[in-house]
Amino acid sequence: MKYPTREEVLKAHHVQLARWYRFLPSPGMSALGGPRGKFEEVQAHETEIAKLIKDQLDFCGGMTPAVSKAVGWGN
Repeated sequence: MKYPTREEVLKAHHVQLARWYRFLPSPGMSALGGPRGKFEEVQAHETEIAKLIKDQLDFCGGMTPAVSKAVGWGN
């Protein structure tokens, strides 16, 4: 799963935010095995997006039981 853009996060609905929160890989994982020195750049960017996702999810009410059920455990 690819990290969303800042704009996509700001427009996302509650369930989509929860899906990203649950299933996105840890920041920087997408850069493993890539060009040397790229990891830190990718990790910093993805960490910023991950924090925005968490903030937006909290603003929408967090990971409620209903939202958790809607998201499930599989992609």
